Amino acid sequence: MAPGWPMPVKKHRKELTPTMIARLKPDPSKLRLWVADSIVPGFGVRVTEKGSKTFVLRTRYPGETNASRREIGKVGEIELADAREKARNWLKLIGDGKDPARVEDENRRSQIAKDATTVDAVLDAFEKDHVEGLRSGDQVKAAFANHVRPRLGDKSIYDLKRSDITTMLNEIKADSGPVMADRVLAHVRKAFNWQMIQDDEFKSPIVRGMAKTKPKERARKRSLADDEIRDVWAGLDQIEQPACYPRYVKSLLIAMTRRNESARMHTDELEGDLWIIPASRYKNKQDHVIPVTPALKALIGEKPTGCNGNSWFVFSTTHGAKSFSGFSKAKKELDRIIAKIRKEKGRAPMKQWQLHDLRRTGRSLMSRAKVDADHAERCMGHVIGGVRETYDRYEYLDEKRKAFEALASLLDMILNPPADNVVPMHAEAVG
Repeated sequence: MAPGWPMPVKKHRKELTPTMIARLKPDPSKLRLWVADSIVPGFGVRVTEKGSKTFVLRTRYPGETNASRREIGKVGEIELADAREKARNWLKLIGDGKDPARVEDENRRSQIAKDATTVDAVLDAFEKDHVEGLRSGDQVKAAFANHVRPRLGDKSIYDLKRSDITTMLNEIKADSGPVMADRVLAHVRKAFNWQMIQDDEFKSPIVRGMAKTKPKERARKRSLADDEIRDVWAGLDQIEQPACYPRYVKSLLIAMTRRNESARMHTDELEGDLWIIPASRYKNKQDHVIPVTPALKALIGEKPTGCNGNSWFVFSTTHGAKSFSGFSKAKKELDRIIAKIRKEKGRAPMKQWQLHDLRRTGRSLMSRAKVDADHAERCMGHVIGGVRETYDRYEYLDEKRKAFEALASLLDMILNPPADNVVPMHAEAVG
């Protein structure tokens, strides 16, 4: 009999079903109960005297003189349909004279080798060798974590194409602006150049001309005009998913935060009516305290449904377990809705804008609300008068609270203007 030919089993041959397998119990007269499947020859379930159940394939494997049973997987760890399909694949390999165990081992080794050359693996090695210890190390790691790994992390560096890099940069530009796209490009270029020194086979897909800004464009800044703010809020009111997105976007203006500062807001950072962003995740490496005004408190909301713990990420699509991260997709949907709103009203398309523009818009509104410039800068998290040897994170709390309340009050007036007193304000630059 040729290798691979299933050995006949006369007893207990029937079509296996999940219900039948669940009902199988040990046979007191046997150490193991063997129930063969009538669909795939040689395939079946083995039940030990202790009741453990395993999918197996009984046949004569290459190099063997007698039939033997090999484990395909434990019942409960692999579904019946998957186990049956695996048995079919094994029989095909055996029919070709190949040992399934050896083939799977080779595939496993190949996958391990492939995993070692993914973009994630290269960035891990680059961070450990080159980035750790640098003053800008946290910024480089953040650029990789926020922009590169989610888009290219699981790709093999040998499969990367120029179009992959271009697509990534275009998405970053649309979401976070051209300057951020260029910063990410510079970090990835260094990582890939570093990899080329280690690896004779790797050629970086990054070429000249991929930059998204011109030198003069890097200094441009944008804040939203009143009608644009109203359009953004109107667009957010129409977005259904992700449910946290409208609250999240509004927080960027109301708290004048950067994108990830709000996205990773956690209830552990709330102390009474204060939100303390720890130095570990703030740009100037100092704690930043934001008074929780009624407007911000309304955005924080209550404990999300389905959250099992006593603390959670405020803006989350996973019941508070993980922070919100679907920036690009949600921003595209918001832009689509805003474009529709403006078109229906016969207005020109909205000028390209980024989430970070909301932070600058908040600063601009504080100036309009006659907030002292130094207090407004402190609300932005800027240190006044240079870096101090000692830093009191609770300085100027009353002034900052009044500033944020003035911002919220002006924003409310913009969003709900008197019908006969709508004076459109044009976007202005904020230094």
